[in-house]
Amino acid sequence: MLRKPSALLAASALLLLGTATQATADTSPPAAPSAACTYTPAVPADNFKGIPVFDPVKAAKPYSATLRTGQGAITFRALTDKAPCTTYSFKFLAQRDYFDRSHCHRLTTARIYVLQCGDPTGTGSGGPGYSFPDENLTGATYPAGTVAMANAGPNTNGSQFFFVWKDTKLSPAYTPFGTVTAGLDVLQKIAAGGEDDQNGPGDGFPTLPVNIKRVQIKSR
Repeated sequence: MLRKPSALLAASALLLLGTATQATADTSPPAAPSAACTYTPAVPADNFKGIPVFDPVKAAKPYSATLRTGQGAITFRALTDKAPCTTYSFKFLAQRDYFDRSHCHRLTTARIYVLQCGDPTGTGSGGPGYSFPDENLTGATYPAGTVAMANAGPNTNGSQFFFVWKDTKLSPAYTPFGTVTAGLDVLQKIAAGGEDDQNGPGDGFPTLPVNIKRVQIKSR
């Protein structure tokens, strides 16, 4: 996924975050997951809430997350057993209101079908002040309802993530860490509203504004 909204998707649809002005065709091999969960200080540090310290016992506890948006609620089950480092980070940020009053800044409606969120600056270039390793990439696929991390290359995860609203083919380079259990219709409604093509045809800011009012975490 792209952090920078001006970056343009090539036909093969490489989703990256970062400062590159244009994404190239997705020909690189998938990144290898890291065995250790370490949160490393990084810039930018927007709406900084601190840096989590991984606790494997707490990270293993199942939970669901509900994003209350202006277009409706979206709930996903966190894959704490498959992506504990990622789900622990998401929970850490959500419980500190990191995502509240932010908005989903990017919708793609051609070649890939995702809604990207998680940047408190709304520019596509924001981050939480730390990065962490990839997980759960072996055999990863991205059917509708997948929640996965956007990144700027191997092991550069931060706060930005995306919802897949329609089955999408991507290389297994983006950590899947959740499955939508309610609200796929909300995502499809947002997608049907279209986007403004500011990054190129089928890639831009959602026409229907997706303002995240709050994110609620519920233990399962």
